[in-house]
Amino acid sequence: MLIVASANPVLAQAPVQKRVLGELCAKGVSNQVKGITNLLASVDAGQVDPSWGVEIFQALGDRALICGGDTPLIVSEDTVRLATTLEPTKRSPEKKQGAFVNLRLRSQLDMGVAILRLLSEPGGPTSAADLEQLRKRAEIAPVALIERAVAMPGNEAVAEGLRDILAVAALEDPDPAQRISAIKRLAEAPSARNLTLLLNLRDGLSDAEDGAIKGELSSGINKIRFWLEVGEVSATIYSGLSYASILFMAALGLAVIFGLMGVINLAQGELIMIGAYVTFLVQEALKVVAPGLLEYYLLLAIPFAFVVTAGVGVTMEVTVIRHLYRRPLMTLLATWAISLFLINATRVVFGTQNLEFVVPGFLSGGVHLFADFIVTWNRLFAICFALVVLGGALFVLRYTKLGMFIRAVTENRDMAGCVGVSVRRVDMVAFGIGSGLAGLAGLALSPIYTVNPGMGASFIVDAFMIVVLGGVGSLIGTAAAALGIGMINVIIEPLYGAVAAKVIVLLMIIVFIQFRPEGLIAIKGRR
Repeated sequence: MLIVASANPVLAQAPVQKRVLGELCAKGVSNQVKGITNLLASVDAGQVDPSWGVEIFQALGDRALICGGDTPLIVSEDTVRLATTLEPTKRSPEKKQGAFVNLRLRSQLDMGVAILRLLSEPGGPTSAADLEQLRKRAEIAPVALIERAVAMPGNEAVAEGLRDILAVAALEDPDPAQRISAIKRLAEAPSARNLTLLLNLRDGLSDAEDGAIKGELSSGINKIRFWLEVGEVSATIYSGLSYASILFMAALGLAVIFGLMGVINLAQGELIMIGAYVTFLVQEALKVVAPGLLEYYLLLAIPFAFVVTAGVGVTMEVTVIRHLYRRPLMTLLATWAISLFLINATRVVFGTQNLEFVVPGFLSGGVHLFADFIVTWNRLFAICFALVVLGGALFVLRYTKLGMFIRAVTENRDMAGCVGVSVRRVDMVAFGIGSGLAGLAGLALSPIYTVNPGMGASFIVDAFMIVVLGGVGSLIGTAAAALGIGMINVIIEPLYGAVAAKVIVLLMIIVFIQFRPEGLIAIKGRR
């Protein structure tokens, strides 16, 4: 028998597996939790393979473990397996689904799957997710198995996180040295969760407790609080930068059209909306034509968003705006009418619902830097994209022949015409560039903002405020104003609400303009 058992581990483990399955199939959550605990203890004792435990826990959680009859079965869509050996069988299950799993049992199962998967697949693709699962359930995670996972080759990437979990468990250790060591470790990884753990530990200490523990606790709590405040300030600055980049993208096209050409284009917000809808159409086209490229639809949509919105802008300039350059009030009314037409045309074609965008993998998630400060990729994309667009716009306006013509027409339209500059063509191209920049703003907004036909109205007021505050015709001033307004909004909004923040920002701009009517950065020699 010993020879047979040693030659076939499954047979050697069968009695333990039957006992554990019996507990998991028993009625009552307490019996099932006992079964989970015993299965983990059996893995720790080397009596059960961790991969078998993963299969059983997942089957129980998915309600695929069918109890009853002479042996439990695991039922999937097209196969039935024996729960004890995981081998296929032709037996018919008595039921289609297993027992309901409540929240208490779900928590135990998720913890069990996470730790057993780290043991059976060290360094596997789910390691990071398993670590996060264990972080959430550190209080019920078995210490012995976590120590075993830390020591396994392949788990180096999650070892530090697992040691933090061990530190949480060591807070209740009767040895004062172990508790002090755990406090130091948690203080070195500042987070709101670790602060709560240390505060709870401090509240639970009696007067007779070791003074060294109290001193280390006080030091650790102060250290975590300091880094949490630094993280909060960093998160506010990062959020302000990302919001400022969004405002800047919305105002950049307006800075070209209103700042350089003097045209009050109330349809600028709708050009942003068109850019977002073009991005959506590129995404939908890739789903049909080239699904493999769907991950990169945001990058592939850049030329389409720019060209289509630039084309709309050129059409507006040629058919309407060109005839109203000398009548600013009529331009205002005409662009307002165009904005209403674009909104309603979009509603007719696409409906009024919000569009659903696929979040590319390279924009999902972020990187944890320190404390609770996380740099999210989608906001970083918006910041970098705004910087690239600003650099491109400055290059065109300052270092190209087209930019020289635009600046000449801006300075003196009649004189530029006298020296051979085609004023009408420059107006058309400049309007197209300003419209195309609005389309790029719509593209940058699509991963992080709600896209619908009315989205343009949310940006038009802020965009005008930024252009006026930055200095009419100054792209650098526009960037500085967007940064200032974005940061002020992010700071004020949590304190007084979104509406109050808008009002406060508007009042601040009005007061500022009283003392500096030309804005932050004025262009010298402007007519």
